Amino acid sequence: MMRSGLLTLALLAFAVTSSAVAVVHVKYLTRVQFGQLQDLRARRDALDVEWNRLRLEEAALSTHLRVERKARDELGMFAPRVEDMLLIKEPVHGRP
Repeated sequence: MMRSGLLTLALLAFAVTSSAVAVVHVKYLTRVQFGQLQDLRARRDALDVEWNRLRLEEAALSTHLRVERKARDELGMFAPRVEDMLLIKEPVHGRP
């Protein structure tokens, strides 16, 4: 009986020790994952800031006034004069 009690006690001690080691290991893994999560959140925030900056820059570069000025100055384009326009009337379907 004494032997079975010692065996039970040793088995319980092993189970408690194994459980404690498993808890410590899981806690370590949780901290590692939490650190990675924080890094990803920081990266996401930095990308959000850059995205907003790029959207503002795009809006500034694509204003009608800027596009018109670039077309005129760099490409030599201009708005057509009235005498340069030709109006073509499309016949109504079924009538000449």
